[in-house]
Amino acid sequence: MKKQLIIVAGGKGLRMGGEVPKQFLPVNGKPILMLTIETFFRFDSLMKIILVLPKDQHLYWADLCQNYKFTIPHVIAEGGETRFQSVQNGLSLTDDDQGVIAVHDGVRPFVSQEVIARCFDAAMKYEAVIPVIDVVDTVRMLDGRNSITVDRNLYKLVQTPQVFSTSLLKEAYNQEFSSLFTDDASVVEALGVSVTLVQGNRENIKITTPFDIQIAKALTDV
Repeated sequence: MKKQLIIVAGGKGLRMGGEVPKQFLPVNGKPILMLTIETFFRFDSLMKIILVLPKDQHLYWADLCQNYKFTIPHVIAEGGETRFQSVQNGLSLTDDDQGVIAVHDGVRPFVSQEVIARCFDAAMKYEAVIPVIDVVDTVRMLDGRNSITVDRNLYKLVQTPQVFSTSLLKEAYNQEFSSLFTDDASVVEALGVSVTLVQGNRENIKITTPFDIQIAKALTDV
């Protein structure tokens, strides 16, 4: 079955405290975004890769690819004002409505090959699949000026890639934008479609802070 991938990389790096967007920061000698693309290329070298970047970062990315001799095939879509618009723009570059398509955060380079395979395999059967991991900390819910402990077993932490039937995801992104859309699964759920959960991997962190960079460096040293 045909597989396609949209990698969303629209970060401006504000929480990193620097001028270089977080997806371009190097981890052990290579930009994070390249590590992410390589992870999926190892899984399936024939899968179409669509990279969504803000327009003002396209030339910078091209220079990085030249400097690092990065030659993995991919096409580039222009990022939108919101993640919702960015995914819409990525979907416009898909080949067709057949098969399944994944949407992945550009700053999650450590998703395991097993999780990628699990998500794609399940999406071929269930149409809408997301990887999750257990909550291990105690969770408290705000209740006015107070807070209460809640059962953490009732909650999961959501990761990417989120994988869907391509035709289903395109239909979902034809909807009007809502502030309730926090990820691709929430967009699909607005159609009344149930989302299947599969086990993610804890190393699949989203690199957004300087501390995350230190974790990433440790992970690449393993």
